[in-house]
Amino acid sequence: MRKTSRWLPLAAVGAGLVFVAFRYWPQQLIENPPSSALRFTDVTASAGISFRHFNGATGKKLLPETMGGGVAVIDFDRDGKPDLFFVNGRPWPGRPDPPAGKATQALYRNRGDGTFEDVTAAMGLAVELFGMGAAVGDIDNDGWPDLAITAVGGNRLFRNVEGKRFEDITVAAGLPKPRWAALPFDEFLKQTEPLDFPASAAFLDHDGDGRLDLFICNYLTWSPAFDLGVKATLPGGERAYVPPQLFPGAHCRLYRNVDGKRFEDVSERAGVLVVNSEKKAAGKSLGVVVCDPDRDGWTDLIVANDTERNFFFHNEAASGGSRTFRELGLETGLAFAGTRPSPRGGMGIDAAELAPDQYAVVVANFTNEPNSLFHRMRMKPLSFVDAAEEAGLASPSRSPMKFGALFADFDRDGRPDLFTCNGHLEPDIALAQPGQTYKQPAQLFRNAGEERWLFEAVAQEFPAIVGRGCAYLDYDGDGDLDLIVVENNGPARLFRNDSPPRDDWVRLNVIGDGAKINRDAIGAEVTLESGGTLRRWFVSPTHGYLSQCERTATMGLAGGSLDRVIVRWPGGGEREWRGLKPGQTHTLDASAK
Repeated sequence: MRKTSRWLPLAAVGAGLVFVAFRYWPQQLIENPPSSALRFTDVTASAGISFRHFNGATGKKLLPETMGGGVAVIDFDRDGKPDLFFVNGRPWPGRPDPPAGKATQALYRNRGDGTFEDVTAAMGLAVELFGMGAAVGDIDNDGWPDLAITAVGGNRLFRNVEGKRFEDITVAAGLPKPRWAALPFDEFLKQTEPLDFPASAAFLDHDGDGRLDLFICNYLTWSPAFDLGVKATLPGGERAYVPPQLFPGAHCRLYRNVDGKRFEDVSERAGVLVVNSEKKAAGKSLGVVVCDPDRDGWTDLIVANDTERNFFFHNEAASGGSRTFRELGLETGLAFAGTRPSPRGGMGIDAAELAPDQYAVVVANFTNEPNSLFHRMRMKPLSFVDAAEEAGLASPSRSPMKFGALFADFDRDGRPDLFTCNGHLEPDIALAQPGQTYKQPAQLFRNAGEERWLFEAVAQEFPAIVGRGCAYLDYDGDGDLDLIVVENNGPARLFRNDSPPRDDWVRLNVIGDGAKINRDAIGAEVTLESGGTLRRWFVSPTHGYLSQCERTATMGLAGGSLDRVIVRWPGGGEREWRGLKPGQTHTLDASAK
């Protein structure tokens, strides 16, 4: 093992203030990571995926350019084969389209033979947006997955019309009307009125009424004039992307689903407007995971913030039988990682049981900051501690800039592994930090633990890219989880899981009744009993950064039997299944007799 040290200089000038920061972080680089049977193969070309993300960059280095984009797994036509939706950027106002033509969102239908077809235009999604992320959920419980897109200038909500097309219902559903100025570029750059700058989004049923509500992470209070008013420079005088510390924060938003057609903003009464000591928005939110770490049956939220403390929104009873969130990040130990109470640059986030009754939350952090791995120490009162160092994750994850972060059992051995999608936000980072690169390979860590987890780096050669969003899915129906990755201003990539086959696994597709339980069963807890060992999975597609994975739980049995499965429904009640066969996908429907 070889230790190195790096310095990261940054000079920024704004409002007459000169700000110079030097960060020193020791690094440990593992030169020869352990080998593993885990293997992924790039099959993008043979699968027919040609999507290329466009970030609209003009050289002005406006911050939104470098933050997107995401990807969502969505079976929009309900044929049992996961499809792919890619979130795209667009030119800034007054700027021309890219050489390849208009940059729009993209929907690829899974043909079921290992290939995809582009059905964007036919499905009504050839829409120009400065998109960031997406969320998938059946908002009206009609059985067809709907789609929310977060975008600079205003979010969009699309209803899935029986798998035949998507229709924009943003305004009709009561969400704020998007604002995108039709101005010459020079005039746009002078705009001082803030534009919405959202990031990740999540559907959840926070109040237990059987309808999915919509939570939106907002990153910064941003306008082009404010951005350009901060003179952020690299050595040699080149402009740099302005760091988030120099922007005001922004509030997250929660939109309650009123009747399956309309939403209302309940952010204030639901307790998601967090303020700092100056009574200003405390969040700079990028990632969110839907979870229930204290297992009280009510859906909570953990939010990764960039250079601010992380939030833990605990779902609690309120007056009149309603529900509200109480922010308990500091009380539970989720606000800060490491030994010092200082924030990191949090991007993507995920949570899972990494071993039986060993629950953890991962936050993908800035370059020269290791991933945070919050280990649940107890449930009552709920308490976490950062265990990245003890789990072998801190040193090998320190150097890259991490965005997407996913827990998934890629080798189906019964223990969730960790994948992070990496890439710097500054194209000219080598000028400020020799040895650091803009394009970076993803990292894969195998969970090799038994009673406690221990992560080992997998010697998988992922290409160096400017990685952002990522998601897992079983696109080819062989029972193991594949990966889809988005590159900022670059092509998407599909990686097929070619790990050794095994038959001691099960895939569980959980469905609510569409009345008391939302059709997607988001918020349900799946418990699998195998040889006396219990493994748990929380149903939600929201994982990582700007992205949505498939909802189906893929769980390895580690050579054990498949004794029974218990599903605890969101808001209360449970159901048990026995006699399920391993090596298959099973649908667990709350409404089935």
